[in-house]
Amino acid sequence: MAVTLGELAVRFGLTLRGNPDRPIDHVGTLAGAGPRGLAFFSNPKLIDQLVSANAGAIVLHPNMQDATPLDCLLASNPHASFARIATMLHPPLGGAKGVHPSAVLAPDAVVDPSAHIGPQVVVGARSRIGARTYIGPGCVVGEDVTLGDDVRLVARVTVLEGVSIGARSILHPGSVVGSEGFGYAPEGERWIHVPQVGSVLIGEDVEVGANTTIDRGALEDTEIGDGVKIDNLVQIGHNCKIGTHTALAGCVGLAGSSHIGARCRIGGGVGVAGHLSICDDVSLMAMSFVTTDIREPGVYAGGSIPIEPAADWRRIVGRLKRIDGLNRRVGKLERQVGTKENVADEERS
Repeated sequence: MAVTLGELAVRFGLTLRGNPDRPIDHVGTLAGAGPRGLAFFSNPKLIDQLVSANAGAIVLHPNMQDATPLDCLLASNPHASFARIATMLHPPLGGAKGVHPSAVLAPDAVVDPSAHIGPQVVVGARSRIGARTYIGPGCVVGEDVTLGDDVRLVARVTVLEGVSIGARSILHPGSVVGSEGFGYAPEGERWIHVPQVGSVLIGEDVEVGANTTIDRGALEDTEIGDGVKIDNLVQIGHNCKIGTHTALAGCVGLAGSSHIGARCRIGGGVGVAGHLSICDDVSLMAMSFVTTDIREPGVYAGGSIPIEPAADWRRIVGRLKRIDGLNRRVGKLERQVGTKENVADEERS
């Protein structure tokens, strides 16, 4: 679709500097958007890219408008405004309302007439599908599932019995919601399967990435709050609870009964041990491993040593392994010269 720059300014409440009649029909990069394309700029460190931009117009902060002669939409948060415009210009592909002939629906499933049920979809007994919801090819919706209005299951998504998903949530291909959690009771050398009788409750405006799995609760429900964003290949164990507007990057693993607060940002590859609590407004840097509760907001880091040339990495690791011995030697010397403040510390080491 094509709109004018002036129409975008009015619709999204932005200040226009330039030609209001300039047509815009797509978004792109600063270098590649073209004369009918819209780009955005928000990082002053990349000012050279702004100076050489070829886009028809740019969304940027008012403080940066003097750095370019191009038409601009001025926004206090350029990236967020750009995202809203991009969603309008590039809406997700939809399907015609109705049920594909190859879909299999239980007789007592309730499907809103405006919903799209694609090819090879299965919808189980007593499930309810909301208005304008899109269920793409190959999806499986189990029994007693509730999908709110405008939910989108892109393709090959599996939503198992009793799961509830709030309005406008999006689940990407291969995601599985409501599979059984890893629940076993040890008995000698054997493991006895523990039935997982809870379910999964997903709030509104949640996005679940491709091949991500969210396990059903063992006794109580796994809960994902409104506005949570989950990347690809994330594992969320049974009985986890994730607060509103938290974001989890790729390959995060939450062990069972982890409780994550609101507005947290969890970097790629982070692992959280089971039965731990993380308070609101915590950021975890990539590859960190959480083994204790986090009770204060802030930015936390841990895990492996950042990448180094192999020879340097081996030397650093070798030195780390010698730290305990060095600590004991220093403690002994301090005790000999009378400067050791706490001998007990050295003895515990």
